[in-house]
Amino acid sequence: MNNFNNSSENKGNEGNQRIDDLQNGFFIIQNPKDFCFGIDAVLLSNFVSLKNVKRALDLGCGNGIIPILLQAKAPVNVVGLEIQESSVSLARKSVSLNNLEENITIHQGDIKEIPTILKGQKFDIVVSNPPYMNSGGGILNEKESLAIARHEVKCTLEDVIKGAAYVLNHLGRFYMIHRPSRLVDIITTLRLNKLEPKCIRFVHSYKDTEAVFVLVEASLGGKAFSKIMPPIFLYERLSSAGDTIFA
Repeated sequence: MNNFNNSSENKGNEGNQRIDDLQNGFFIIQNPKDFCFGIDAVLLSNFVSLKNVKRALDLGCGNGIIPILLQAKAPVNVVGLEIQESSVSLARKSVSLNNLEENITIHQGDIKEIPTILKGQKFDIVVSNPPYMNSGGGILNEKESLAIARHEVKCTLEDVIKGAAYVLNHLGRFYMIHRPSRLVDIITTLRLNKLEPKCIRFVHSYKDTEAVFVLVEASLGGKAFSKIMPPIFLYERLSSAGDTIFA
């Protein structure tokens, strides 16, 4: 971990930026005063299949973590769309730091304005790690950047799914991670937008605890058939040395 400072560019909280090694040949610039990526981004990028994929779109790309993690899997063309200016700035810096300008493009804009921003572009896959909390869920964080990242302040689940359906090729795939408590809403909204759930996978902290995340893959115009994949357990309990992450 290294501090990232550029006196000609850093202002205010930008002085807190740091460079983190992703341990896959790439690096990410983050600002812990605003928002740092979590394990959900890693889970989602691992869940995504890039077979026969030439173009991918990340809706709500934040600081660019998922586009960069996808590059470690395959050198596909990835477009990121993010509404927050500070996050867009970080994402673009990380793209430049990793010399990925030919593979990754970051746009600033509102998901609800995709028809204007992307102007009819089509994608083989769309990925999203959207805000989990709806308008009535949880206490809204006082810091605006965190509130936008965690709560449906700037976009709703419906906005994300509708945007994905708009830009996907026929039989293109949509990948997302969310909270299991929203699964009924997710499936209902997917089908309203002609996206058929194909794979569902639950993520648990431990084998004996409830799921904390759900991973969903859906296909635009696909036939009705869903597969429940084996669950993921993030940790195992050890009697003496404490808990450890599964390999």
